[in-house]
Amino acid sequence: MVRGGFVLSHPGGPRRVIVFQYNPDTLTRTMKPQVPPDEPGDRLEALRLKGPPQESYKFDAEFDAADQLDRSEVDRHGLHPVLAALEACFSPTLFQLEREDERAGQGVLEIEPVEGPLTLLVLGRNRVVPVRITEFSVTEEAFDIELNPIRAKASIGARALTVDDVGFTHPAGLLFRRNLQKRQDLAALHFTNGGAEAAALNQLAREG
Repeated sequence: MVRGGFVLSHPGGPRRVIVFQYNPDTLTRTMKPQVPPDEPGDRLEALRLKGPPQESYKFDAEFDAADQLDRSEVDRHGLHPVLAALEACFSPTLFQLEREDERAGQGVLEIEPVEGPLTLLVLGRNRVVPVRITEFSVTEEAFDIELNPIRAKASIGARALTVDDVGFTHPAGLLFRRNLQKRQDLAALHFTNGGAEAAALNQLAREG
């Protein structure tokens, strides 16, 4: 079975992988088309697209320490390590914060926000998506005698990054372009193998 998860990479740093213990039971995917403002009578804009649709994901990732007791960090700390790893997707590191404080102490007036890791949501071969985490909540459902969580559910919301967000040459932009090509290839398979029903529907469209 293929497991989903996140892959994190900092500029110039190592890749870190968070594997979902159980694949999500459900995934809500929302796409908001990028279209010009709806102005009645503006015939030139009716069919135009301003850019890639804004795509977001919502799902739950469940973890149970009872099935991971062979891992030493789980045996000692419960689910704290995997939850901390998930939080690293959207939290600056201590080093980054201390560096920003040092620069502020030196009188640097314009300080750029720290850069988080490039986060990839991996859900099978056909879905490797650069994302930004937009929502994150954890429900801890059971604890060991040291109050380490041993069963937890993380509810995660994420927005896919496109070339509008990062440009064409950024690694996330390259991944977006690769995913878009893959979706076009998958759509072509469906259009090609439409069968008799598709032919009949197309004929009705022509006659209409």
